[in-house]
Amino acid sequence: MVAAPLKLLLGLENEGFSFVDVGHSYQPKARKNSKTLYCDSLYRFCFWDFWTPLLNQYCVQFKRMKIAVEGCMHGDLDKVYDTIKYIENTRNIKIDLLLCCGDFQAVRNEKDMDSLNVPPKYREMKSFWKYYSGQEVAPVPTIFIGGNHEASNYLWELYYGGWAAPNIYFLGFAGVVKFGNIRIGGLSGIYNARNYCLGHHERPPYNDNTIRSVYHVREYDVHKLMHLEDPIDIFLSHDWPLGITDFGNWQQLVRYKKHFKDEIQQGTLGSKPAAQLLEKLKPSYWFSAHLHCKFTALVEHEESGRVTKFLALDKCLPGRKFLQIVDIESDPGPYEVQYDEEWLAITRKLNCVFPLTLRRGDFGRTQLDMQDCRQWVKSRMEDRGAKPCEFSQTAPPHKPSDSVSNTTFSGSPRNPQTVSFLELLDLPYVLDNALDSRDTPASLPQKDDYSEDIPIEDEDDLEDGEPNNENRSS
Repeated sequence: MVAAPLKLLLGLENEGFSFVDVGHSYQPKARKNSKTLYCDSLYRFCFWDFWTPLLNQYCVQFKRMKIAVEGCMHGDLDKVYDTIKYIENTRNIKIDLLLCCGDFQAVRNEKDMDSLNVPPKYREMKSFWKYYSGQEVAPVPTIFIGGNHEASNYLWELYYGGWAAPNIYFLGFAGVVKFGNIRIGGLSGIYNARNYCLGHHERPPYNDNTIRSVYHVREYDVHKLMHLEDPIDIFLSHDWPLGITDFGNWQQLVRYKKHFKDEIQQGTLGSKPAAQLLEKLKPSYWFSAHLHCKFTALVEHEESGRVTKFLALDKCLPGRKFLQIVDIESDPGPYEVQYDEEWLAITRKLNCVFPLTLRRGDFGRTQLDMQDCRQWVKSRMEDRGAKPCEFSQTAPPHKPSDSVSNTTFSGSPRNPQTVSFLELLDLPYVLDNALDSRDTPASLPQKDDYSEDIPIEDEDDLEDGEPNNENRSS
């Protein structure tokens, strides 16, 4: 179990443990020096008294893994990786891992944008396709979860997790992996009460309703995560756990996000399933994004005595708090993504009740004899190894030289990584199963009046002065 605190890596190191915001203005507006590393001293001192007494007890020197945590990627991989390289070069450090908390936008080609819930005027190819095609290679191992602005057709191929591109690993709709000896779990998507209890009924090509519901968190995936018993070091979610603001300085938060105040006071800001997972799993660290701002909190789990350090980050824009470097106690390596034995056992045991229609899943009839199942999984992993299958392309990458897209929809292909994963667990492939004829997406209302999406261009990003009339949720 990792119990190391967040350590101040850059600037004022003699003050002890704290946070530092890192990044540079790659597209400066007000900034004159586009290569100036920035940190928010005001923010750091504001939270100093809140953090120090509780974290000093962990002040022990160990071998540490340097992890970069990023908020909403929105397809800007080049900019985030350039920022990491700049930090490494100027501070003479090596980042071991990048974690992204959703809205990754793994768009491979023009056709993938049809599965991206973004207004057409905001749809851009961005830079993921370069890494998918092999034109570029991620300079640091990257693990990400999904948010509410994703190429959902591609992520569905990798429902159980897998390489979205070389050195870039998708954690799945829900998943747990090991990186070195660090155990990382995550839940993709955002919470929506209307769709929470439904099965994963959506299939590409998506209609106006399913393009939104496909990324809504499902009870089945949370149910799997709730069966975890071994300690989790890091957990990722896109939206924040419900009530997390009670454990941080929410008064400061609403000073620059005034529209959060009513939801905080009413106890409606955040995800109920994420709050349940936070209470059950009690990870050492919990990282989120979605609300396009930075926020910290410290959750003390009274009965167990464990502490969860929560951090939410912004999206990748100049002058925004989108990236954080965290030092975590770790063995010296090797640092590589590996399957997690307990998670594989849970997946194998619960795949028989995987709900694939609009009907609610029936989880009560499944008895989890985890000891026998874990022994079976352990034996399989000893024979095959714990590393995921190699990356493989399942769609042609974008070609900038093509004036017109030649990509046509051909359904959702069986990704060889997913096939290999299911063969490892001796499970059938069910992701392309047809819907029950009585349970079609057309039976759902086309407009969802309960929503929790944040538009890609939220109100503090609109430059043309247009009002933001979209709901913050969807």
